[in-house]
Amino acid sequence: MSTAKLVEAGLSDAEHGAQLRRAVVASTVGTVIEAYDFLLYGLVAPLALGKLYFPASDPLVGTLQAFGIYAVGFFSRPVGAAIFGHYGDRIGRKATLITTLLLTGLSTFAVGFVPSYDAIGIWGAVILTLLRLIQGIGVGGEWGGAVLLSMEWARTNRNRGLIASWPQWGGPFGLFLANLAVLAFSALSGDQFLSWGWRVPFWLSIVMVGIGLYIRLGILETPVFTRLTEQNRIERAPVIEVIKRQPKEIILTALLRTGQQGPFYIFTAFVFTYGTTVSHSSRNLLLTALLVATAISAVTIPLSGYISDRIGRKRMYLIGSVTVGLFAFIYFAMMNSMVPGLIFLAIVLSFIPHDMMYGPQAALIAECFTARLRYSGSSLGFHLASIVAGGPAPLIATALFAATGSGYAVALYILFCAIVSVTATAFLPDYTNRDISQEHGALRPAPATAAS
Repeated sequence: MSTAKLVEAGLSDAEHGAQLRRAVVASTVGTVIEAYDFLLYGLVAPLALGKLYFPASDPLVGTLQAFGIYAVGFFSRPVGAAIFGHYGDRIGRKATLITTLLLTGLSTFAVGFVPSYDAIGIWGAVILTLLRLIQGIGVGGEWGGAVLLSMEWARTNRNRGLIASWPQWGGPFGLFLANLAVLAFSALSGDQFLSWGWRVPFWLSIVMVGIGLYIRLGILETPVFTRLTEQNRIERAPVIEVIKRQPKEIILTALLRTGQQGPFYIFTAFVFTYGTTVSHSSRNLLLTALLVATAISAVTIPLSGYISDRIGRKRMYLIGSVTVGLFAFIYFAMMNSMVPGLIFLAIVLSFIPHDMMYGPQAALIAECFTARLRYSGSSLGFHLASIVAGGPAPLIATALFAATGSGYAVALYILFCAIVSVTATAFLPDYTNRDISQEHGALRPAPATAAS
């Protein structure tokens, strides 16, 4: 039975519940795979890629160069958001999500085959850069569709924070799997890991892509998009339309992510540089601590989404922003102690203030945009943050550390990111538990010339 007929006939509570569960699973599995693919590079960059693709550089400079390629994937995310936001609002959430999964997964698989500097010189770094570009474009289209696929199946207005938090949980769990894979192969001797061990986690991604593709092919389109299609309210150029109609929401949702995304990549990528050079920690200690932190996120992310349904999306996000800004100084004090137990605890605790923002973030952003422009608007807002927050964060942190020799300079940078988030969030509307199926008040009704 087609989605349109299901929606038209009306689903029973049991049928709707089944579709909601499938949508949540499909969204979450997809974001797990996308996060594994994208974040794996950030783990391997300081451990192997700087040495293999920039062997002539000083180790710290080589790490900076590897993180430079890492940042390329973030700069291409808004491009993917614009491309796939357009198609997500034009042809539907499902078809778009299948495309983004294949694009990101296949480019990640290919990273494992890129020859090192010793084999093809600088061309290895060039190919890595190209693949990161493709990865970023795919990830740029993934998040918005994954969140909407689950959130738009919600039957009531009172649980959107919890439902939308599950695709968010896919990010840390993807990092968990990436850490697990790197930890397993980092147990090899240094020469073996540098020679071929680091490549295997990239090759393994193709298995997860196959699983994700199978699950996503079996889901239905969301009732919200089906209704828009039946009412002939599909925009010809949704990206242009949302930029014209809701520019404030795009800018504010991009800025509110600064205090979440910037610190996250410092806590998950830069930690290897700082942990090995200042804290004198072993690679395995850092990886194990991150594994525990991501496991805890399986609870703290959906819990934060659930709490946001009770106390309000903005209030929960503001609490998280303030907490991450203050915790940064505690984090580096614990890392500087050089006590393995405190270092381990600092890394584990670092995810909790992040999750206080990340849990309610999906619903907070998606609710700001009207349904016919929601994929485009939420994707643009979410991924524009990659240019100012996520991508440059490990690079800025490494540069600050190289210039000052102090982790507290990085803590000040995290505090600045948190202040940006607090300011942007304060200016956003809060649609917690409100009906978002109709046009937002600031928007006029859909034009009669909507897509034919």
